[in-house]
Amino acid sequence: MTKRYSVLFSVALAVVLTNCLFAADPPPRKWVSATAYAVPKETAPDGEGYFSIIPGLDGRLYIGTHANGVNSWLVEFDPKTKTMKAVVDCHKAIGKDLKGFGSQAKIHTRNNVGASGKIYFGTKQGYPDATKEKREDYPGGYPMVYDPKTGETKVYPIPVPHHGINSITPDESRGVAYISTCSDHRPGPGENSILLILDLKTGKYRDLMDTEHFYGFIVVDYLGRAYHPILGGDIARYDPKTDKLERLKQSIDGKPPTAETKLALTPNPDPINWDITPDGKTLYSQPMTSNALFSYDLTAEGTTLPGRTVGTLIAGAKTVDCRAMCVGKSGTCWVAITENAPEGINLLHLVSHKPGEKEPTDHGCVAVSNPDYVPMTDAAGKNLPFHGGLIKLADGHTTSRHVILGVAEGHDNTVNILMLIPYTVLQVPVPRK
Repeated sequence: MTKRYSVLFSVALAVVLTNCLFAADPPPRKWVSATAYAVPKETAPDGEGYFSIIPGLDGRLYIGTHANGVNSWLVEFDPKTKTMKAVVDCHKAIGKDLKGFGSQAKIHTRNNVGASGKIYFGTKQGYPDATKEKREDYPGGYPMVYDPKTGETKVYPIPVPHHGINSITPDESRGVAYISTCSDHRPGPGENSILLILDLKTGKYRDLMDTEHFYGFIVVDYLGRAYHPILGGDIARYDPKTDKLERLKQSIDGKPPTAETKLALTPNPDPINWDITPDGKTLYSQPMTSNALFSYDLTAEGTTLPGRTVGTLIAGAKTVDCRAMCVGKSGTCWVAITENAPEGINLLHLVSHKPGEKEPTDHGCVAVSNPDYVPMTDAAGKNLPFHGGLIKLADGHTTSRHVILGVAEGHDNTVNILMLIPYTVLQVPVPRK
């Protein structure tokens, strides 16, 4: 090799090594700041909760809790005073105080609000002690309706014995609510998720079908039609005008959904996050382990519901988990999604999309600005496990370490995210793009 080519080779090698070095060094993380507010510990003693967060017409947030083997409560959070209080004690509401697996241990529903301002939610089973309890020990869950104006709670009968309530969506204009149940079997035939209609006046139920798809949400469109996912990728649509239940196919970008979309997995489907725009014409969908957001045009005619890929949620993420997606009053779809980070945690990102935008916007990771919002140590200075959901990273940011369970757009220009251990509302001012 001549001296000239040796110099050129050395320069080229230096360029390659430099590029490799910078390619291996990830860009700095972008952060958004959140203020943390703990849900009363007595209502969630294990620091757990689910999808259950919704803003009422009064601007207050209504949050469901979980106390395994004990009870569950509906908690009201007033963003103006920054205070929380339990407004529904589920066992008091039903007049029974069963403990263990017989208890109404969870409010697991995505809470919904009727045109009247009433809050619709339901109770669900907890976890049995396999050494002394059986699934049949749980009597079944109760649909409930809380009226913030009067403080009264109406309780409806158990729709399916031994099933919890997983979803309840009202259509007060027609005097009904749509309900899906959860048997806690892992999916397949045999009454896993029954879709029903509840007559709000008489309290009577009408069974529509076993969707076999656990953790499915119900939405009602601009024509009053109710939708629920079916195991295998089809979609149930009930039209109250024709009293007809349809089984729709779906397409994504003009083709049947692929396995990669995770919209039609069988026999083990992803729980699918669903929510609808305020005009009732666009349905957003996001499977739990998919790093993509999808939407459907509910104005389309025919027996196939046309969907499209909205875009990637977290660029470069290999493994994600999302159980928190909503569409707010503004029409913005919010996704609180975690990725498997090098620190060994589920790192929380806040992502948004509005109809008409080209793709979703990842606003960044969520940092907790007030990590001392609950005591981190006891009187002896020992770390409290109740605070174990937070971690301080090497860059100085404190963030959540576990998967995220719920998200809701507030009426006060905030996005509210439910964090585990302790069960916490992370309040983020709506980010600017």
